[in-house]
Amino acid sequence: MKKIFYAVLFLVMSTLGFAGKEYPSKNINLIVPFSAGGGTDAVARKLGNLMEKELGTSVVIVNKTGGAGAVGMTYGATQKKDGYTVTMVTREIVSLPLMNLSPISYKNFDLVSLVNVDPAIVLVEKDSKYKTFEDIIKDAKENPEKIKFASTAKPNFYALAIENAADVKFNHIPYNGAGEVIPALLGKHADFSLVGPGEAIGQIKAGQLRAIGVMSTERIASLPDVPTLKEQGYDITSGTWRGIAVPKGTDKAVVEKLNAAIKAATEDPDFINFMNNSTFGIQYLDGKDFEQFIIDDTNQIGEIIKNIK
Repeated sequence: MKKIFYAVLFLVMSTLGFAGKEYPSKNINLIVPFSAGGGTDAVARKLGNLMEKELGTSVVIVNKTGGAGAVGMTYGATQKKDGYTVTMVTREIVSLPLMNLSPISYKNFDLVSLVNVDPAIVLVEKDSKYKTFEDIIKDAKENPEKIKFASTAKPNFYALAIENAADVKFNHIPYNGAGEVIPALLGKHADFSLVGPGEAIGQIKAGQLRAIGVMSTERIASLPDVPTLKEQGYDITSGTWRGIAVPKGTDKAVVEKLNAAIKAATEDPDFINFMNNSTFGIQYLDGKDFEQFIIDDTNQIGEIIKNIK
């Protein structure tokens, strides 16, 4: 009987990836549900690099795009529960299922850590006729659904919040993340976009793009001359967040080890300097607090959807 018991135990542990091996014993894949070059990709690459120091193994970035993030996050949620596939989840893990546009939600994951929260900025090409946020709203009222909005995801809840508050409609053109949106603006294929500050700070500093509004309660340090939407007469705040999750049912010891590595990475001076220089906001939460953060965001987005409907 003992032999049978140990044989079964070995089989189970082998399936989970623990047979005689301390986690991690091989490379970890970090799924990024948006294209290379965007903000989510940039944060993931720096985080993964520093996680390697803590975990003693390689963290390989795998970009799986499509469906406004749904393709990559669905893939990540359905992999083996062994800790060797982790996923960078974003606000779309909340918004898409609320719109019945994704088969999975945050409940399909065990949440590990939140690492980043950013307000959205209103972005236009340097020669755009839009000098203020009010210019966009005025034009949108005069030309319903004519202004081309380059959307990093569809639906885009930054834009939906604006449409709902200002009673306007834009022509939403979907792209796979900011890595595709920025070239679209530079090529004048769209009139404006809404992205995180860190996703466009290089082009803003180079004078190729202009930020004309910030969707936060106060101006941000990296763009001190850019007024909030509230200052321009529209009390609208919104932004994005990014965190790490693993398939539901992953061993708690693995989740705890990943969380410890991520926490250490977010406290590393290299990560702090990168995030500050790239204008990404650092906000670490462990899995339990991350879940409450998502529940609160679900309530906020749910209200927007209800008002739109």
